[in-house]
Amino acid sequence: MNQEFLDRLCEIAGSDNVRTGEEMKKHTTFRIGGPADYYIIPRSAEETARVLAACKEWKVPFYILGNGSNLLVGDGGYRGAIIQIFKNLSDISVEGEELTAQAGALLSKIARVALEHSLTGFEFAAGIPGTLGGAAVMNAGAYGGEMKDVLEEVTVLTKEGELRTLKKDELHMGYRSSAIMREGYIVLEAKLRLKQGEPEKIAGRMEELKEKRVSKQPLEYPSAGSTFKRPEGYFAGKLIMDAGLRGFSVGDAQVSEKHCGFVINRGEATASQVKELMEQVSAKVESMFGVRLEPEVRMLGEDK
Repeated sequence: MNQEFLDRLCEIAGSDNVRTGEEMKKHTTFRIGGPADYYIIPRSAEETARVLAACKEWKVPFYILGNGSNLLVGDGGYRGAIIQIFKNLSDISVEGEELTAQAGALLSKIARVALEHSLTGFEFAAGIPGTLGGAAVMNAGAYGGEMKDVLEEVTVLTKEGELRTLKKDELHMGYRSSAIMREGYIVLEAKLRLKQGEPEKIAGRMEELKEKRVSKQPLEYPSAGSTFKRPEGYFAGKLIMDAGLRGFSVGDAQVSEKHCGFVINRGEATASQVKELMEQVSAKVESMFGVRLEPEVRMLGEDK
């Protein structure tokens, strides 16, 4: 532990917002993950920039965390600084058909605010368990909608600590990818372009998609959402099911019996168990169908 670096973090973000040895299983939807050396919760974009500058100055690796919904942290934890952009940076405002939100705003909350203002176009994201920042980075999508359909511009912090605003045509969004991801930018805020709609229809569509999720996804167990990317021309969940892997488990890590595209934590799953399960599933699918499944869940940190 570098006391000088720790003192600087406390000076920037306040000692109440800086922790050491923080167990990451508390901060991921998988409920898995060992301790991070440093864990910081900045209160503003300016503090975020200063924390990043400190990391660069002391050559400390860092990772930007939202609500940890698409992440598997190793059992050995993370040797560096976890910077969580979440509740302290979650303001949302609406002007006409334009909705502006900070990176830490939950997609579900943005969808509710859009509904309150009779704005349509964001219903697809209402049930995605993530923040705007993470969704913009990976072009999150569901039920026929993607972030690229609604993003107008994104304000980011570059690796050099400069503020940049990327317009829609500069985002270069593809399937679970974007210029933000490729350049390693950090999302601070985004503007969404929505359309006026009828509240009853918007609410009805949100309820319809909620019912689909509840009936088809294993929401009763911790997970990181869809575990594998969708292979071109296939569905990962169907390939896994057709390979006879429904309910397959390694320790408490299990292929969901409800939806084979999800790996769930049945209680005390470790990151190493999840990784072993994913490797076995991927190998079996490839041997049977000649299709290589690639992880959608992001992996961070060290094994024990």
